[in-house]
Amino acid sequence: METAHAAVKTTRLADYQPPAYLVDRVDLDVDIHDGITTVTSTLALRRNPDRPDVTAMQFNGEGLTLRTLSLDDVVLEADRYHYANGVLTIEGLPDSCSLTTVVDIEPEKNTALEGLYRSNGMYCTQCEAEGFRRITFFPDRPDVLARFTTTIRADRKAYPLLLSNGNPVASGEEGERHWVTWEDPFPKPCYLFALVAGDLACLEDTFVTASGREVALRLYAEHRDLDKLDHAMASLKHAMRWDEETYGREYDLDIYMIVAVSHFNMGAMENKGLNIFNTACVLAHPSTTTDAGFQRVESVVAHEYFHNWSGNRVTCRDWFQLSLKEGFTVFRDQQFSADMNSAAVQRVENVDFLVNHQFPEDQGPMAHPVRPAEYQKIDNFYTLTIYEKGAEIVRMQYHLLGHEDFRKATDLYFSRFDGQAVTCDDFVACMEEISGRDLGQFKRWYSQAGTPILSVSDAQDAGEYRLSFRQHTPPTPGQAEKLPLMIPVRLALLNADGEPVVLDSEGRRETVLIIDQKEQTVSFPVSEPVTPSLLRGFSAPVVLEYDYTADQLAHLLASDNDGYCRWNAAQQLYFGALDRLVRAETVATEEAAKLAPALEQVIARADEDPAEAALLLTLPGEVALGDRHVPLNPARVHDARQSLLQALGTALQPHWLAMAENLLATTLEMDGRAMGRRQLRNLALNYLAAAGHSEVQRLAVELFELPLCMSEELGALRVLVHFDLPGADKALAQFEQRWRDEDLVMDQWFAAQASVPGEATVARVRELMAHPAFDWKTLNRVRALVGTFVNGNPSALHAADGEGYRLFAQALSRLDDINPQVAARLANGAARLPKLDAKPKGMLVDELKVVMEKASDNLAEVLGRILAS
Repeated sequence: METAHAAVKTTRLADYQPPAYLVDRVDLDVDIHDGITTVTSTLALRRNPDRPDVTAMQFNGEGLTLRTLSLDDVVLEADRYHYANGVLTIEGLPDSCSLTTVVDIEPEKNTALEGLYRSNGMYCTQCEAEGFRRITFFPDRPDVLARFTTTIRADRKAYPLLLSNGNPVASGEEGERHWVTWEDPFPKPCYLFALVAGDLACLEDTFVTASGREVALRLYAEHRDLDKLDHAMASLKHAMRWDEETYGREYDLDIYMIVAVSHFNMGAMENKGLNIFNTACVLAHPSTTTDAGFQRVESVVAHEYFHNWSGNRVTCRDWFQLSLKEGFTVFRDQQFSADMNSAAVQRVENVDFLVNHQFPEDQGPMAHPVRPAEYQKIDNFYTLTIYEKGAEIVRMQYHLLGHEDFRKATDLYFSRFDGQAVTCDDFVACMEEISGRDLGQFKRWYSQAGTPILSVSDAQDAGEYRLSFRQHTPPTPGQAEKLPLMIPVRLALLNADGEPVVLDSEGRRETVLIIDQKEQTVSFPVSEPVTPSLLRGFSAPVVLEYDYTADQLAHLLASDNDGYCRWNAAQQLYFGALDRLVRAETVATEEAAKLAPALEQVIARADEDPAEAALLLTLPGEVALGDRHVPLNPARVHDARQSLLQALGTALQPHWLAMAENLLATTLEMDGRAMGRRQLRNLALNYLAAAGHSEVQRLAVELFELPLCMSEELGALRVLVHFDLPGADKALAQFEQRWRDEDLVMDQWFAAQASVPGEATVARVRELMAHPAFDWKTLNRVRALVGTFVNGNPSALHAADGEGYRLFAQALSRLDDINPQVAARLANGAARLPKLDAKPKGMLVDELKVVMEKASDNLAEVLGRILAS
C-alpha cells in the first residue's frame, strides 16, 4: 500500500523535463465488480532518446491497492521499486520493456469524480487533468502518448453496454458476465482515456464525411431521456460538417459516441471517440430546457467535437500549455455558433461573459497568465483566463493574419504536429511562418497576467483628426512590472449621419491599428466632426477608456453598424446612470428620462433582430455594477439598479406592455428569431413587474399556466418570485410538483430562488439545503443553489449580519469533504475580498480562516491566494 501523504509541491514551467521513458502501447483489462474493480495494465515502455542516461521511471498512482507488479513477466521484488506519496518509482529499467501491474480500486467510494466512479447506476470516467492515476499506474502527464487497447468486463444484465475509446474489435460472454475490447489506433495521452459501463438508451445516426466515409453516431442517456438527444445529434452533425468546410478537419474513427452523465465535475470531456457529458450540456427538449440551454448544448457539443483535432490529434506538452487546446477550441466553437446563429448577438454574448467574469478574475487575487508559470493543483487552473481570454488571444491572431492566412497557418499546425504534444509557442510559430510577421511581442499575451487598460483621447484641427493611445496593465500577484502588448484596435469614424468616413487614400472606411508602444498617436485626413467607433468587434481583450459624451453614445447606439459597439454604447449609457445613482448624485426618474429616447429607437427596430434588441435593452447586472465601486456596497448597488429598472419600466411602460402582449406566440418555433422574441417578452415582463404595472401578475400567471416551452414557463416563474407577486408561492409549488422527476428542471427551480436579491434569501437558501431534493453529491444541484447564491446574488451573499458569509463557508467545508475540485472552484466567489469595506472584509476573512484549517490541497491553494490579497 501507498505510504503517507506528502506536502503539496509547486510545479514550475521552468522545471519541465521530458519523460524518461515513453509508452508505445497500453493494454488495459478492467474487471468491474460491485465494490471492487480490478485493473490489469501492461505498458510497452521505451527509453526516451531525449533522456538517454536515466534508468529510473516514475508512475503516478493514487488510491490504488497494488496486487502484483511485473517487469517482462517477472515479478519484481520489493527492493526494485518504491511506492509513496502517489508515485511508484522503478529503478534499473532496460531500454525497452513491458511493465504489468494489477491493482484494485473502489469506484463506488469515489466522490471526487476523478478516475473511475459510479453515477446513477453506471460506471464512467473523468481523467483530465490527473484522474487516470486513480485507475492504474501510469506516467500521468499529457506528453506521454500511447495507443490504447481496452477490455472491459462486467455483469451482462446490469451493464449491457461497455464502451471505451476507438473502435470495438472483439466481444464475448463468460457465464453471467460479458466483455468487449476496444482499440484506439491513434496515440493519445491518458487524460483522454474513457470508459463507460451501464444500461443506457441510444440514439443512432450516421454522418458521411467529405471523403465519403460513413461514421456511426451514437448518443447515450438514461432510458427516460432518450427523447432529449435530438438537438445534440443535430448539433453534432452541423459541427462535423462545419469543421470540414472551415478548417478542413475530417473525423478519423468509425464511430463517435457521447454519453450523458448526471454526476460530473465539468461541462463535458472530449475523450477520443467517447465524449462524456454532464447531462446539462447534452439533454434538451423544449418542454424542459430553456432557449439558452439549447444554445449551450449546441456550443458544448461542437466544442468537444472540435477537440478531436485541437486537443486530441494535437495535444499540449504540459498543463502550462492548457490554453493551447482550450483557448483555440473555444475560439472555434465561438466561430461555429456565430455561423449557426446571429453573429452580432453571439459576439456580444461572448464579450459580455468575458468582461463580466474573466476581467474580474484577471484583476483580482486569482489573476494568472494564460500560460501560468507555476501551479500547485492543476485542477484550479481550468479558469476563464485559460478558456475565454485564451480564445481572445487566438482571435487576435486570426484578425492579424486574415481569414485565408489563418486557415493556412492552422493547416500547417495540424499537419506538422499531428500525433504530438506541443506548446503555445509552436502554435504562434505557425502563424509567424505563414504571415511573415514577427509575433515575439504578441506572445506577451500568453505570459503576462492582467487586463490592459487602453486610454484614448482625440483632437481635430486643420483637416486632421488625431487619436492618441496609451496602454497600461496594472500589477497582478507576482507580476508588478508590465511590458507593452501588441493590441489590435479595429476602428471607424462615424459622421453626423452615422456613416463611416473615408480614412485614407485607398478609400478604406475601417482600419486596424496595431498599438504596440506605451503611447502612440495616429492621424487621419478627416475634417468633418466624427464620433470614433473603437475596438470594433471587440478586437482585443482590453478595458477601453474614452470620454464619450452621452450624445456620442446615443449616436453609436442608433447608427453604428458594429454590433459590439452598439451594445457597448448602451452599456456605457446604463453604467453612467447607475454610477450616479450609486453615488446618490441623481434620482432614477431623471436618468430614465434621459435614456428613454435612445431606448425608444432600439425598441422601434426590435423586430429586425429581437435577440439583439433584448441585449441592448438589458441593464448591467449587480455583479458588474458592483465591480465599478470600491469599497463594494452590494445593498446600495442593488437599490440603484432596482430604482432604474423601475423608472425605465414606468417611462417606457406602453412599449413594454405592447411587447408583453404582441410577442406572445401561439405555436412553438425553435429558430433564433423565435428565441429572441421570447427573450424580449420576458424582459418586458421584468420591466413591467419592476414598475408595478397592474397587468403584470395576470400576464405572468397566464404564461406560467400555459407555456409553449420552458423559456416561457421559467421566465414567468422568475418574474413572480423575484418581484414577490401574488401567486409566487403557489407557482413554486406547482413547478416543483410538475417537474420533481426532472433533475435538470429542478436545478432551475433551486436557482430561481437562490437568485432572488436581498438578505432574506440567505435563510431561503438554508431551507433549500434541507430540501429532500437537495444532495451535496449531485454537483449540478449544488451549482444551481449554492453556486447561484455565491456568484450571482451579491446583495444576499454580502448580507450585513455576515450570515451569507457563514453559509458560504459552511458550504465550502461540506463540499470539500466530498469533492475538493468543485469546492475550490466555488471558493473563487470570495475573490472580491479586497474590494470590501473593513467590517464585511473582517467577517469574511474570519469565516474563510476557519475553512482553511481543514481545507484540501485544492481549496487551500485558492483560499490562500485570496486571503493573502
